[in-house]
Formats: sequence, C-alpha cells, structure tokens
Amino acid sequence: MTEENVKLICRNRKAYFEYAIDDLYEAGMVLKGTEVKSLRQGKASIDDAYARFRDGEIYLYNAHISPYSHAGPESHDPHRPRKLLLHRQEIQRLLGKVQERGYTLIPLRLYFKNANVKVELGLARGKRKVDKRETIRRREEQRELERARKRRGGK
Repeated sequence: MTEENVKLICRNRKAYFEYAIDDLYEAGMVLKGTEVKSLRQGKASIDDAYARFRDGEIYLYNAHISPYSHAGPESHDPHRPRKLLLHRQEIQRLLGKVQERGYTLIPLRLYFKNANVKVELGLARGKRKVDKRETIRRREEQRELERARKRRGGK
C-alpha cells in the first residue's frame, strides 16, 4: 500500500496477533452504491470478518458496513456476504492451500485504490497460545528499547 492513490478505510488490528500471515492477496469487492458511500464516510469494521469459498468464488463474511446515513428506506444489509473479485488462478491456488494445509483467509485492510474498494486478504494460520505470548514478549522488548533510546537521546 505504498502507492499514492490509496486511502485506508479500516484495518483488522487483531489479525497479526491472532494469526501468522503467510501470503497477501489484493481483491476487489462487489458493493452496492450505499455501501460505497458509507465506506467513504469510514463506517466499516472487518475485525471479525473472514473469507470463505462458495460455488467456486470467494465471499467475505461478517464484514460490517454501516447503512448510509442519507439513504432512503432501501438501504443495504450491514452484514451481507460480499463477493470478492480475484483472478481464477488465484482462486484455485487459494482453494488448494485452504483445503490442504489448514489455512484460512482473513481480511487485513479495506481501502480505496483509484476510486475502487479493495480488500487485502491474508492467507493465515491460527497462532497457538505460546505463539501469542511470544508476540507479546517481542512487542514489550521493542517498547523497552524505544524507551531506552529516548532516555539516552533526550539527555
């Protein structure tokens, strides 16, 4: 996401703690007009979302996009499954990895790229409790190093 025309909508903050991410994929989303307008207002959450295969295609489940505030009575369902757009070869590769090796597809970020809504999918494997403790320990060590640098540099 280092390109200029990218605007972040939301991130899945728990993903890197709960899962070990092995591979990243960028997918488009099939949305309704009121969903896009709501996303422009930043009213979305993908914290509990996941992607799953259905009829040879990939759908995003549990992604919450709030109803658009200025929409009429015909607004969208906030939790409806949304179709993800990937190349056929990518879908086949992901299907093979998810079925064989116990991976799951987790959305990491939702963003606008050149006026299109994109979702960054991570091919993830769930972490065990020991791995999560290791992540916490590393994070705390990094914080201590930063504090020590600030103390030395500040004097």
